[in-house]
Amino acid sequence: MSDRDMSRALADAVMEAVLDTPGVAFLRPGLVDLLRSSALLGRGLPGAPKGSGGVQVRRQKGAAAWSVEVHVVLHRGRRALDVTREVRSAAAAAVERTSGDATEVTVTVTGLV
Repeated sequence: MSDRDMSRALADAVMEAVLDTPGVAFLRPGLVDLLRSSALLGRGLPGAPKGSGGVQVRRQKGAAAWSVEVHVVLHRGRRALDVTREVRSAAAAAVERTSGDATEVTVTVTGLV
């Protein structure tokens, strides 16, 4: 599997793991996801495609570990620190399950709802 295909598979696995974490409202949509959604709504097509704009997965050339960035919006009423720790653990576990490789995970909270 190429790095590009693996990156997509890892992004999907991380996205599912993060969304299953208690306290996470949703992933921050990327610009592409927002444009796709508005285009589909404008044409009357049902449902926007499942995007992973809030998850970016990269591997530096020659590096063994993956670098994962997660941008989330959290529910109010839970400590952001606790939720981000759970998100980081869930994302790292998803990468290890999917690829068997180590990862560096950065979590950014972009809002509260």
